[in-house]
Amino acid sequence: MPKHLTVGHLLRDLQRLDPSLPVRLAINPDFPFAHYVGAKIVVHEGKAFISDDGQDDYLSAGASNAFGWT
Repeated sequence: MPKHLTVGHLLRDLQRLDPSLPVRLAINPDFPFAHYVGAKIVVHEGKAFISDDGQDDYLSAGASNAFGWT
């Protein structure tokens, strides 16, 4: 996935997944947590921003390994 993700890249990658899967943001490889994805999307200065809706739990070791964070 490119470093500068576009809406098109994100849509294409998400369309390959089961639509019933919950979505979380993986944050901070040094102290990994999973965060809820907020429902609000704001477009400002030519960029789309997706809000964070709070912390869910620690990121699982398996997910952290998959990102190469361990």
